[in-house]
Amino acid sequence: LAAKIDETAAFLNSNDWGHLDFPAPFGRQEFPEEAYVRELDSKTGASLKLTILNHAGRIWTMVAGGGASVVYADTISDLGYGHELANYGEYSGAPSTEHTFEYAKTLIGLMTRERDPRGKIFIIGGGIANFTDVAATFEGLIKAIVTFQDDLKLHHVKIWVRRAGPNYQEGLRMMRECAASTGLEIHIYGPETHATAVVPLALGLAKVEDFPEFDDPAHQGKMPAASSKRPAKRTKTDADDGDKKPSALPLQPQIADHEADHNVENFTALTRCVVYGLQNRAVQGMLDFDFMCKRKKPSVAAMVFPFSPNHYVKFYWGTDEIMIPVYQTMKEAFEKCPEVTVCVNFASFRSVYS
Repeated sequence: LAAKIDETAAFLNSNDWGHLDFPAPFGRQEFPEEAYVRELDSKTGASLKLTILNHAGRIWTMVAGGGASVVYADTISDLGYGHELANYGEYSGAPSTEHTFEYAKTLIGLMTRERDPRGKIFIIGGGIANFTDVAATFEGLIKAIVTFQDDLKLHHVKIWVRRAGPNYQEGLRMMRECAASTGLEIHIYGPETHATAVVPLALGLAKVEDFPEFDDPAHQGKMPAASSKRPAKRTKTDADDGDKKPSALPLQPQIADHEADHNVENFTALTRCVVYGLQNRAVQGMLDFDFMCKRKKPSVAAMVFPFSPNHYVKFYWGTDEIMIPVYQTMKEAFEKCPEVTVCVNFASFRSVYS
């Protein structure tokens, strides 16, 4: 044995290694659909991942966010249905409507390939998105559901949706209209329902009537009622003579673990940054905050997006329109904007490093 090569270090050493063909994970051949999603992922600044665990599985998931995908998979396994989990993956980072459609179409195609007499479960989950437009991604998802509605009915697929984040109300409303127009059984929940509550519901381990859907007025009645009792008044005997007022207590600043060997770069009124990723909504939010704080210059000097040629993107600075450059490489961005001291990262570490 001359050496061992770890594929996870390819982003760091691939130039030294040259071309290498790594075996498929889990000791099996890669599915064509996995290769297709990997190709989609390479062409977008968003994140699209798919691993087939059991192509004949009954439970399929389409989860937004890497962390959420782990939580949903763990929940399914904890409830004793890990052997029926068909796939693991995620879509995140504000994928376009078209990319979401292609991802959902690939999943549904796999899901409806083999029959199961019990029917199948399709869980569309996620936490609360930070900057992903839920309605925009749901537009692509709904397009895929409508396209494959006959196959979904033939395989008796029940769809369970839980989503929150920017524009989620519109996204869930569109999903409700999709359910009405296609006749598919789709249960829809928003942030008023716990992120993974749809898992036991989908598996038949919880009662549907205990979890009203997002547009059901009854869900207001499920909120715990405020106590009618007023808190008892604090008397002098309730407190020790040695008690101090909160304002008299000395403030003890918390020391972060990393402060021992790192310098923390905080934003000031003069700090400028480069944003990695074509996240227009997030950048506009930063510019709006800058303007309200009466900054003289926008905090965003440039953006980096390696999947398109250099260009400019229009944003609003108050009521004025400004153009912010988009570069293909980090190197060029920092050369053109030498005053930048901060990078706001909307991509994975590997993408940024490469």
